[in-house]
Formats: sequence, C-alpha cells, structure tokens
Amino acid sequence: MDLDLGPEIARFRAGLRDWMAAHAPDGLAGLADWNTAVTAGGYRREELAAAMEHPAYAEWGRTLAAARLICPQWPQEYGGQGMDAVRAAVLNEELHRAGLPRVHRGMGESLVGPSVIVHGTPEQRARLLPRIISGDDVYCQGFSEPGHGSDLAAVETRGVVDGGEIVITGQKVWTSGAARATMMFLLCRTDPDAEKHAGLSYVLIPFTGPGVEYRPIRQMSGASEFCEDFLDGVRAPLSNVIGGLNNGWRVAMTTLGHERGGSATTAHLGFEREFWELAGTARKRGRAADPLVRQQLAAAYTGVQLMRFSGLRTLAEVAEGRPPGPEASVAKLFWSEYHKRLGEIAISIVGPDALLRPEGPGYPTSAWQNVFLSSRAGTIYSGTSEIQRNIIGERGLGLPKEPRAAG
Repeated sequence: MDLDLGPEIARFRAGLRDWMAAHAPDGLAGLADWNTAVTAGGYRREELAAAMEHPAYAEWGRTLAAARLICPQWPQEYGGQGMDAVRAAVLNEELHRAGLPRVHRGMGESLVGPSVIVHGTPEQRARLLPRIISGDDVYCQGFSEPGHGSDLAAVETRGVVDGGEIVITGQKVWTSGAARATMMFLLCRTDPDAEKHAGLSYVLIPFTGPGVEYRPIRQMSGASEFCEDFLDGVRAPLSNVIGGLNNGWRVAMTTLGHERGGSATTAHLGFEREFWELAGTARKRGRAADPLVRQQLAAAYTGVQLMRFSGLRTLAEVAEGRPPGPEASVAKLFWSEYHKRLGEIAISIVGPDALLRPEGPGYPTSAWQNVFLSSRAGTIYSGTSEIQRNIIGERGLGLPKEPRAAG
C-alpha cells in the first residue's frame, strides 16, 4: 500500500524515478541488497562492505553529492536540498525500489551535522559540514561512560582549556563504529564546580591521533560491534567546541532529539527480508506445516506489518505538520522486543542444530544463532526497553513518575 501524499509529492516521486534511471551506474543495483543488507542481526555486513569497495559505488557517491542528495535534509546553503521528512522518506522509498544505496554519512549526517547547523558558528559550519558530506570525517559518539550509560549528566571525562586548545582525558564505552571513525563527538566536563548539566561541553576531537586507544568489546554472538575508548590528553582546537564552553547539554539535546522521519516508511524492510528468510528455513527443514510454527510465523509477519503501518502513520503526521511525540520510543520498544522474539522463534525452528556452532576460527555463529544472540542487545542500546516504557508512560500517557500515596 502506498500512502497518497498529494500531487506535489507524486510529481517529486516521479522526478526521482526518472533521475535515478538516468544517473545510476550500470550494475550498481546488483552488487548487494543495499537497503536491507544490515538487519539488527547484522549478518550481512561483509556483503555490504565488499560492495562498497566497487568503483560503481564511488561513482554513485559522486553523482549523489553533485545532486545534493547526500545529507539531503540539510539546508541548501550547507550542501543539502533542505528536504522535509516526507520528501526524505520518499527518496528512501525510491532508492529501495530501484535497489540503490542511500550513501548515508552515518552519525555525521544524522547527529553531528544538525547540531553544528543549529549551534555552530559560521566558521564551524563552513569548515566542518563539507567534510561530513565528502566522507572525509567519519564520526563516532562519545556519550556513554562506564557506570553512566543512561545518566548522561553524570559524565566524568574531563576537558581542560590549554591556550587555544582543549585537552580531553577520560573513558567512553559502547561506541559503535569506532574502528571506522576518524572523529568523535563527545561530552566532557569543563566546569567541575557547576551543576551536573551546566558544566558540560560538546567537543569534536580527532579519533586517529595521539592519546586515543579503543578496544573492541566482544559480544556473546562473537561479534565486536562496540568498543571502549581511552582518551589520554587528546587535544582539539577550541574552535571544535560546539555551542561554547559549558553549553554542551543544550547541544547534546539537539543531537539526541534530531528527527529521523526520513526512514519512517523503510525501517521495516530489513525485518521483512529477514522474516521471509526464516519462512524459507522453516520450509527447508520440513517445519512449515507444523501448526505451532505457522502460528509463530504469522505473529512475526504481523509484527513486521505493524512496523510498516506505524511508519506510514508517522509519515502522515509529519506531512500534516504535527510535531512528533513519543512515537520514536514506541517504535524502538516494538522493534527491539519483536526482534528478540524472532530470534527465539528461529532457534526453535532450527531445533537441536541451533546448539552447534559452525566450523571456523574464533567464535563463528550461524545466521539464526547470530540473530538470537545479538537481538538481546537491541533491548539495551539506544535506550533500554525499561526506559522506553517510562518515556511512553510519562510523556505519552501522562502517568505520574511515582505512585501517589494512598489516602
């Protein structure tokens, strides 16, 4: 079902299709399942990484950049198209329909760039934003610390001003993409005497130079998608402090609150592909006629469709100009709990074979073992399920934070 967004958006969609047909390099669509290759289980990452080394991918990146279709939601004066969330969602839909990669600049595009646009100086915008669009700067996030995963205001990493530089010392943890990053955006404490929220600064630091060490954190799936980071006297110019000293909390709230409406109608696609693969596994193992398995698969398919229609509803609200509410927490809670259940269903379908790891060095896991093990992490990162329920209860349903005393 396609959502009718009116004639203007229909013309925009048709123009995108024509442009993609005219400009996409030959063979690019067949290199990988670009838009659904990386599911929450993550077992297609090698396929995607190999395809990104192909010359056609680099050519496509240059073509998108010339058309301002990298970071398209950024304002035109900063290299984007100023797309609203509806057009960004349509762009993502049409790229998926054509089997073409979005070429996303990761946290630089979705988190750092919007914060620099809102809080940065003209000099910072002119210097930092083009390097994100070009891919020269690849960012990872330095917010969480040991013992302070959810209490962001309790950051202990120190930032000391030394002349025209700020010197960072401390430890960060649960860092995604650290091995690929050249830069980190972090919160550090620059005024230890101020109240917790008031003494923080938001700093962009080089992540490949002296004083930086990161160590992969091995997960129970055998993968190492996160790292812990040790920062020992890392120096950055004061011009890399965004929003000014001791104003980091405000900048961080912009980072965390940035709207990602452009993925509203495509976020379910990886889960849908994964579902059909599981249905195929059930057929191959002779389990497709089992009434219990059929019931479980029907419930899983229903979950995928609920994600799809929830995304369409969010997009319709954005199109009507209504500000987002706690929908992001509802969506995050739903997909993470769904994926955990899917992993359990997959293991039950595979049966006793799920207890045996495949042969190979290290700690190899099969596709469904990986989903079962790694899906647990989805209920923890980006806000635990417990925190999401609190947000939904307090901000969505208006429930009191503490039970009222009887009488």
